[in-house]
Amino acid sequence: LVCLFLVLLFNFIKSPSFFKISVNNGVLYGYLVDIFNRSSELIILAVGMTLCVASSAGTDISVGATMALAGGVSVYLLGTGNTYNMPWILAILAGLLVSIVCGMWNGFLVAKMKIQPMVATLILFTAGRGMAQLITGGNILYIKVPNFKYLGGFLPHIPVPTPILVAIIVVVLVSLFLNRTATKLYVESVGINPKASRLFGLNSNRIIWLTYAACGLCAGIAGMIATSRISSIDANNVGNLMELDAILAVALGGNSLAGGKFSLGGSVIGAITIQALSTTLYALKVTGDQLPLYKAIVVIIIVTLQSPEFKKFMNRYKAKRAAKAAGEGGIMIEKIKSKLRGNGFLLFVTIVLFFILYIAGAIAYGDRNFTSPQVFLNLFISNAGLIIAAVGMTFVLITGGIDISIGSVIGVVCMMLAWMMEIKHMSAGL
Repeated sequence: LVCLFLVLLFNFIKSPSFFKISVNNGVLYGYLVDIFNRSSELIILAVGMTLCVASSAGTDISVGATMALAGGVSVYLLGTGNTYNMPWILAILAGLLVSIVCGMWNGFLVAKMKIQPMVATLILFTAGRGMAQLITGGNILYIKVPNFKYLGGFLPHIPVPTPILVAIIVVVLVSLFLNRTATKLYVESVGINPKASRLFGLNSNRIIWLTYAACGLCAGIAGMIATSRISSIDANNVGNLMELDAILAVALGGNSLAGGKFSLGGSVIGAITIQALSTTLYALKVTGDQLPLYKAIVVIIIVTLQSPEFKKFMNRYKAKRAAKAAGEGGIMIEKIKSKLRGNGFLLFVTIVLFFILYIAGAIAYGDRNFTSPQVFLNLFISNAGLIIAAVGMTFVLITGGIDISIGSVIGVVCMMLAWMMEIKHMSAGL
C-alpha cells in the first residue's frame, strides 16, 4: 500500500492533472481510470495466483496460456461472420469451462501426482498456446459483432469500464466466500503444513486441486476480457507473460511465496501498483522496449524494502538509536555495528549511494537531459562489461578467493578477437 501511495504521489508531483477524471461521451476518462481498467485482468489473475501460492507454496505459470486458450475457444465458437454462430453467453461459458479444466489438470498434477507446481504448470505453459493456435488455425480471428466489445469496453449507459466492474465482482465474491466460510483457514492450514492438516481431517489434496481449478477460472475470465478488448484472438499475444506480473503482484502484496497465510487485498494492491508503475513510465515518455528496465529497477527497490533482511536492518537501526538514547551505548552498539557490517547492509548502502549520485547528476546536469531515459539506459550499457565481470567475480568470491587476472583475460580476449577480425578481413580481401 505504501509503494502504491509513493507511485501515485510521484505522479501527482510530476503532473497535478494525473488524478483528474473527466466524462467524455458518457464514459469516464483519466489516468486513474486507465490504471484500474488496464489492471483488471492482472487483478483477477492475482486472485487465483494467491490461492495457488497459499495452498501449495507454488505458482501457476500457465495462466497466460490459459487466457489465450479460453479466448480462442470462445471466438472459434462464435465465428467471424456478421452474426454469432451460437449464443454469446454459451461461447463464454465454454471458454470458462475449458479454463477450469486446465486448472483442474494442473491441480491434479500438483496435488495427486506430487509434481512441483512450476514444473507441473510448465506443461500448459508450453502446450496451451499451441492448442490455441490449433483452434484458431494459426490466424488472428476477429469478431465483427459490435456487442462483443461490451465485456472489454463499456456497457451502454454505464460510465465505468466493464473490466473494472468484473474485477470488483470477482474480488468481492472470492473475499466473501473465503471470509464467510472456513475456506481461507483451510487453505492457509494446508499451505503451512499439509500433513498436519490431513491428520486434522482436512483433505489437503482436494483443497490444493480446488485452488488450481479456481486459478484456471480466473485465467479464463481474464482471457475473456482481454479478447473482448480487441474483438479478436491472437493466440501469441493474449496473456503473454502475464503470469510473471501475477506472481509479482502476489509478492508485492506482502504474501509469502512459501505458502500459508495470505492477503487477497494485498495481491490486489500489488496488481494495481504494477499497472500504476507502467502507466507512470509511459507518461514519462519511456518507450515500450525500455519499460522492462525501469520497471525492474523499481521492483527491486520495492522488494528490497519488503525483504526480511531490510526489515532486520531497520530493526537494528532502531535498536541502535534506542540504545544511544537510553545511554546504554557501549557493548550493545558495538554488537549492532558488527551485524551491520554484513553483505546485506553493504548492498543497501550501494543502492542508496547509486540513487544519491544519480539525483545529484540530475540536479547538476538537468539542462543537458541527464534525466532522459536514454541517458539512464546508457549508464547500464557503458558498464555492461563491468557487470558481466562482476558476476563472474561473485562466483569466485563464493569459493573464498579473488581472481586478479580478470583484466589480463579481458585484454587477451579483445586482442584475439581483433586478430580474428583482421584475418577475416584480409582473407575477404584476397
